[in-house]
Amino acid sequence: MRVILRGCAWFLALLSIPVPAVAQSQPLELHRPEASSFRFIVYGDTRFTDSSDTDAANPPVRRALVKAIAEADPQFICFGGDIVYNGDKANDWKIYDSETQVWREKKISVYPALGNHDLHGDQQTALANYFARYPELSNHRYYAVDAGPLRLLVLDSSLDELAGDQGTWLKDQLDHLAPSVKFVGFLMHHPPYTSSSDAKKYGGGHSARGPEQAFAKMLEDRQMHTKAKFVVFAGHVHNYERHEHGGVTYFVTGGGGAHAYPIERAPDDPFQSNEINYHFLSVEISGNKMDVVMHRLQLDGGNPKWSEPDRTSISFRDKSPG
Repeated sequence: MRVILRGCAWFLALLSIPVPAVAQSQPLELHRPEASSFRFIVYGDTRFTDSSDTDAANPPVRRALVKAIAEADPQFICFGGDIVYNGDKANDWKIYDSETQVWREKKISVYPALGNHDLHGDQQTALANYFARYPELSNHRYYAVDAGPLRLLVLDSSLDELAGDQGTWLKDQLDHLAPSVKFVGFLMHHPPYTSSSDAKKYGGGHSARGPEQAFAKMLEDRQMHTKAKFVVFAGHVHNYERHEHGGVTYFVTGGGGAHAYPIERAPDDPFQSNEINYHFLSVEISGNKMDVVMHRLQLDGGNPKWSEPDRTSISFRDKSPG
């Protein structure tokens, strides 16, 4: 299903959407006609807001990333939350509409996860703004996307991932994976692993929270008995990280334009950098491999300079785990 909102369609949708507080009536599953090989983009923490607010975000970086993603022509975009700075502010969403118009012109689908900033302010208004941009979600805060060999599970980390209706849904999803699924991607805002810290030593940062740590333990326990490979994409920390634990690969991809900061990395982190890393991830699935490349952006006098300081391959092995 494509995200194609033109003219005032988003405004009309906003007027008509009843927004639930938490509960979802029926699970939502979206289906994409992907082949065995395709490419998509993952990133987050853009904080679309007025360009004069350079404390909240870096507008030139934000716009350069949007443009580069459009030029990459992916099958779809996974958006890891904190899409706007204040979810209940209509103007922030208008900035999003304007700056991402090129995605709709190219008919690129967007699959978002809710971030804490997307829920800022009056939550009912914030959710109405959010769902107006993504009507195919039908008011669902968590949902599944079936894309060929990829099963994408989008989580709402403002709720406990393992508790309540979301926890029941997640367990059912993992208990009933189709044999054709080679990779299970988890898209969420808060990261299960990060070398960042609430101490904000370098001007910003967040520690991993208890619910996401419990979520990671559950995944790693299940991965030992699951053929499909688990891959987690999160944000919240405004930098890039890659972690590997218990057979699960975890990415932190929060370099979409929100004010960035270095982080103090653990010595055994697979990716080492003392830099600010504005970036997006390109993910290509081909056969039994998932290749992930980090595309890093630096603006030099307004001119974009791109590099690829990290890449990794994740392989599906068609055999039952021991």
